[in-house]
Amino acid sequence: MPSLSVSPSSKLNCSPVWLICVLLGLSAIHTHAKDVLTVPQQVSLSDNMATQQLSISWLGGAATTFDLMILRTELNETVFYETVSVTLSQVSGRHQWNWTSVEPLQCTSLSIKIRSRDGQTTSEWSDTQILQGSDLPSNEKYEMFPQDRIVPVGSNTTFCCIVEEGKQFGSIHYGTTVMNTTRLSRRSYATTVVNQKLSDTTGTNVICYKNPMANLNGAVVFVGYPPLPSDFACETRDLTSAVCQWNEGRDTNLYGKRRTRFSMNNRNCTLSSPQEKQKECSLPQWEGNWTLLASNPLGQYSLTDSAELSHRVHPVAPDNLNCVVHAWNATVLWQWKYDRYSSLALVCQVELASQGYKTNRTFSGVGLRSAVLSDLHPDEDYTVQVFCGAQQNFWKWGTWSEIFSFKTSTYVPDAPDVWMWMNKDYTGQVIWKPLTRKESHGLITGYEVTLWSPEENVQHTEIISPDTSALPINLTQIATFSSSNKVMATVIAKNTDGVSQAASVLIPLRLTEVDPAVSRPVYTDRGFPLFWQSDANATCAYVVEWYEASCKWNCPVEWIKVAAGNTNVSIESADFQPGVRYNISLYSSSSEAPVLLQRWQGYLQELVPSSSVPLSTTQEDSDILLTWGEIPLVSRRGFLLGYNIYMSSGSQLTLLANLSDLGSRSYTVKGLSEGSYKFTVKAYTSAGEDTGATASITLEPYADWLILETLASMGVTALFLVIVTFICYKKRKWVKKAFYPDIPEPKLAGDWSRSQGPLDVKPSPHSLVHMVERPEWDSSKEALVVIPEEDEDEEGQETGHEPVDTDEPTSLRYYNQVVDERPIRPRYPDSSGSSASSLDSARTDVTYTGIQSSGSSLVFQLDPPGSSEGHQPQADLLFCGGGGGGGGGGGGYRPQMQSRALCDDMGPASPKPFPEPQVASAGGYKPQSSWHFDSPVEAGESDGLAPSLGSPTSIASTQFLLPGGDEHEEEKRQPSSSAATWFTNLLSSTKP
Repeated sequence: MPSLSVSPSSKLNCSPVWLICVLLGLSAIHTHAKDVLTVPQQVSLSDNMATQQLSISWLGGAATTFDLMILRTELNETVFYETVSVTLSQVSGRHQWNWTSVEPLQCTSLSIKIRSRDGQTTSEWSDTQILQGSDLPSNEKYEMFPQDRIVPVGSNTTFCCIVEEGKQFGSIHYGTTVMNTTRLSRRSYATTVVNQKLSDTTGTNVICYKNPMANLNGAVVFVGYPPLPSDFACETRDLTSAVCQWNEGRDTNLYGKRRTRFSMNNRNCTLSSPQEKQKECSLPQWEGNWTLLASNPLGQYSLTDSAELSHRVHPVAPDNLNCVVHAWNATVLWQWKYDRYSSLALVCQVELASQGYKTNRTFSGVGLRSAVLSDLHPDEDYTVQVFCGAQQNFWKWGTWSEIFSFKTSTYVPDAPDVWMWMNKDYTGQVIWKPLTRKESHGLITGYEVTLWSPEENVQHTEIISPDTSALPINLTQIATFSSSNKVMATVIAKNTDGVSQAASVLIPLRLTEVDPAVSRPVYTDRGFPLFWQSDANATCAYVVEWYEASCKWNCPVEWIKVAAGNTNVSIESADFQPGVRYNISLYSSSSEAPVLLQRWQGYLQELVPSSSVPLSTTQEDSDILLTWGEIPLVSRRGFLLGYNIYMSSGSQLTLLANLSDLGSRSYTVKGLSEGSYKFTVKAYTSAGEDTGATASITLEPYADWLILETLASMGVTALFLVIVTFICYKKRKWVKKAFYPDIPEPKLAGDWSRSQGPLDVKPSPHSLVHMVERPEWDSSKEALVVIPEEDEDEEGQETGHEPVDTDEPTSLRYYNQVVDERPIRPRYPDSSGSSASSLDSARTDVTYTGIQSSGSSLVFQLDPPGSSEGHQPQADLLFCGGGGGGGGGGGGYRPQMQSRALCDDMGPASPKPFPEPQVASAGGYKPQSSWHFDSPVEAGESDGLAPSLGSPTSIASTQFLLPGGDEHEEEKRQPSSSAATWFTNLLSSTKP
């Protein structure tokens, strides 16, 4: 700057003009000095590689604003260029500014320049200062920065890789992620990881790969949190020292040398369990004020606390527990670890546990060391624990003592709960509830049950085993030794310490109980809610009993006793099962016998019936009656609400009716046509229908119509019979003549009443046949010719069993006919049925005046063979006599039986029937039956005698007019038909 010098030799006489000129000159010189800014001098650099911070200081004169430029030296790329305000340090007299780099400072060389600024006026740039990086040609190492960096969660970190001289860069991987890179210099490459997440406990690897991947280099980054402890508080356990505790808070994710360190009141804390969240640090003396400092590489955090000693007493656990036990109480004893507890007012809790139930009892006192536990149960196992706290200025409960176990002494048992069960046949049980462990007070050795009459002082005692809880009773037997109306039953329980008090129930000897109306309670989560009106007679209590409704005999009943003042209760039992009906009864208990007051029935849960009704079907004309029975109570599983009747059609059910009246168990389906039907009946409860009972039926024609049809048919038949009978009665002569002609009866001489024996038959001197001509006789018909035969003496043969009158000839009617070879239907012996081949016009009357001699035969000349179609021609029949009686060449008479004896010229007798001779060409009479000798012997004794003429028959008859003995006996054995007898009597009642 130019300076103004004044010579001392100048004259002091200055004119005002000169003075003005001097002032103007001085003002111009000052203005020029302001226009020229100071260039920053002595620029110096100081780096912190760990924090990536660069500190720049310089001499900048009076200027306060500067332009700062930072360049990457090798590529001359601007990294930072800003105008900053920097104040002059009064200590050093220099300007200083700190810059934090995004990339590690080792990544590449940086050039720094500064200039002063005053508004729009700037000074010249200062000399360039260079911060050398690790990518200098002189440094040929393969490196990566930063190394082992610790950063908080969510931060952004830039990593750079410097490859070796002459090597080619490949890629950078953050964990398993390939990162985008930026070139910083000829050898240096950088990548930035944003919003970093928690790393593993060993950190996250950042790896740099060259190309080709001959080897690699990398760095490790640890991402975590700064410390954040909480709940810092100090207390005393021994009434002297201080124990401070706090919660570590969130996990910092930094371990080892990077872990969080704690100090309290500037003293390092040695943690006994570093892995636990709850931290604790002890100080030998109570100081009243404490400061906790937690620090790690990412930061630090501090907490403070202050308190008086008496306000922070945390008692230790009672020690050396012991117990003095009795039957109903016990005394628990313990000791304290520190003597100063003897003067400390304490409050203690004793936790008593038995059978899984726990209770807490509180005790207090100065230096408390014992507690008496009352209301215990004899012969019961207990466990006990104790912990205490300061009674005044209570801070917190102390530590629990160890568990101590003990067992109380035994005692006489409690009185059992007694009740009774009565059956309808005057039998029952005295029942009692087995005593629990709390009630037995020891091992039960048995029960003593006594039945006694208070009025007559008569008693009967029985000893019952301890595993029995019922005694059967018979009221009829009890009544034999007691004339009163009631008997008292008392039950006493026994154990090793004695007997219990007697529990009693009064049993009435005469059951006068009347069932009251039954209600239906609805089960809830608290059981069956029961309500009733107060009863003045219930002076002692109410008894509520319940049992399964399906049980009828000695039922396993449960009961509870309710105080006399109560009028409601809810009953619950672990034995309640869904679908089971329970009978619940309320009795009043007093000095008299229990009285039934009310009854309920209910289900824990109603289900659908498990079985169906027994179903049957009945046809009633065109209707079908469905009837069914009841479902057994045990199978109902709910209250029946009704029945649904369905008609089945394949797999589809059609509802016919719904019957809500449970008393109605029948239903009539009307107006059905003939056919097969299937019906299903389903009972239902509130839970739904059962599976249903199905029955099938086929509708038959109506029974009434069948009866009417049968009656109509019988009536028509009866009317027809009446008409036929009436006509036959009016035309009885014609009917008799046409269907029942008179049959001649042969009469034999001699005595036939004697017993059967050899018959002495003498030849008859003659036989006369009277021919009676009738006007209707057709002369063109062949006449009956009489052929006389010689008399012979021969043995006779019995021909009948009935006597014959020889004085009166018998007239027989014969009808000439062609012999019908077809089987002849049997007839009654005394009837003369009509024959289809009869010829009324050729009737001949034959009159016998005696028995024809055996030597004669008759020859009947019948109609020519062609006169009766379908019949075979007849041949002559010749009978042989002893003297060789003759026979004509024409047709001969055929008797109605054939002899088993052969003629002399035919050889010996044969057991086979005599073969029927072939008819002659002229035709002969062929009777409709054969007559045999009574025996083969008789046939042999005849000595060749020709058989006697048998009894003649009607042409239409199949029976002998004079039947043989065997046939006669057989006729006797045949039952007579009432209809045939009536018809015969009708026809024979009037003579023609």
